Amino acid sequence: MLSKRSEKGLILLTVVVATALFVYWLLYNPAKDIHASIPGMDNRPKESETGGGKVKIGEGFDFFKDLSTELKGKWIQFRGAKSDNISADQTKLINSWGSGPKIDWEVELGEGHAAPVVYNGKVFVLDYDEVKKADALRCFSLESGEELWRRWYRVRIKRNHGISRTVPAINDKYLITIGPRCHVMCTDPNTGDFLWGIDLVKEYMSEIPFWYTGQCPIIVDNIAIIAPGGSSLLIGVDCATGKVVWETPNPDGWKMSHSSIMPMTLDGKKMWVYAAVGGIVGVSAGGDDLGEILWKTKDFAPSVVAPSPIVFGNGKVYMTAGYGAGGILLQVKKSGNKYSVETLQKFKPKDGIASEQQTPILYDGHMFSILPKDAGGLRNRFVCVDPNDSQKILWDSGSGHRFGLGPYVVADGKFFILRDDGTITIAKATSKSFEFLDKAKVMDGHDAWGPLVVVDGRLLMRDDKHMVCIDLRAN
Repeated sequence: MLSKRSEKGLILLTVVVATALFVYWLLYNPAKDIHASIPGMDNRPKESETGGGKVKIGEGFDFFKDLSTELKGKWIQFRGAKSDNISADQTKLINSWGSGPKIDWEVELGEGHAAPVVYNGKVFVLDYDEVKKADALRCFSLESGEELWRRWYRVRIKRNHGISRTVPAINDKYLITIGPRCHVMCTDPNTGDFLWGIDLVKEYMSEIPFWYTGQCPIIVDNIAIIAPGGSSLLIGVDCATGKVVWETPNPDGWKMSHSSIMPMTLDGKKMWVYAAVGGIVGVSAGGDDLGEILWKTKDFAPSVVAPSPIVFGNGKVYMTAGYGAGGILLQVKKSGNKYSVETLQKFKPKDGIASEQQTPILYDGHMFSILPKDAGGLRNRFVCVDPNDSQKILWDSGSGHRFGLGPYVVADGKFFILRDDGTITIAKATSKSFEFLDKAKVMDGHDAWGPLVVVDGRLLMRDDKHMVCIDLRAN
């Protein structure tokens, strides 16, 4: 038994310890290490979240079945072969939905807005496998929707208004993808064999854009054209070897945007036009000055850029962006061996044609777009303007036809316009007025933002978690 003196000492010690713990509890701040979330930044994972190891691009392959098909239609890159979002398919298409859209097939995808390319009856889309935690290039049959194979690699990514949002580029030998965290992968489209990969963050110090990569690659003469926006502004990569054959310097430190590179020809000179975070640039696409900057402007440099440049045949370039950026109309000129660029018009979204997410279409000598939500009374309406005066709205679709942030495409003389909620409208493709033909609800999902594809008489569309193939053939 303890003596009375020991008991008093133990009681005193207990009181002192309890008092100290009580004071610590009062002073402890459980939120001292918590920081306010910044929109667009709170879901951007750190490099360690790739699983603590190096991403092995193209590491996995799953084969399901072979395909025999007679289809020969092609949609080879973002906005099609001519980068104009006008389908070259000569198939006669429907003018109305009749008893409802004829859905050939539907597949479930990981959350995102990535759209496919199509080549000889095969559909290729860069998806994200949320179970395996991997970017997955998936190949489907255009006729049946059956999955033929998938090439994948593990990379941990958090959901941030979707995950995958790019369109591949393809030809008969090569298929190029850019993943959400800037991993470039080249595969053989016929077999799914992995050829090479480039980590743009590691190799070029690219900064992953808000909401992940949205840039779509292109292939020209078996060279993949990509904009790292890090130590090099643009690069050309030999698809056969993965070797970088030319690079464009980036003296201003411009960053990768969600915008994609567009081709331009001025007085016989081919060039690439790219809207980076920092400005718009024209880069030589051939000759002794291949990869060199021909002209640039910092007159339009919003922090978020999703649409791609619209290039006219007379040296004019139109560019737009969301979040209040509005639009700008540029004039590129050549004098001797030098190029210059002049701003013709610059305006807010309520004062002319603009777009938050989709790239406008140049068709029938006019430009068409869905206006952003900050365009005043015309918000979310489909509109038409004269490209020479981007502030003059010639007509709009009216208050009864609003389309959110959805995509649109021209095929067989008709506009196919998708609303966020999966409702698709058919309208006559004309610059005279908005001529509504029909509309139908195709999907019950939301955020149906992925670009549309029309090939072999079929329409490929998606919402945030599904891709659907609709038979549009009139007969």
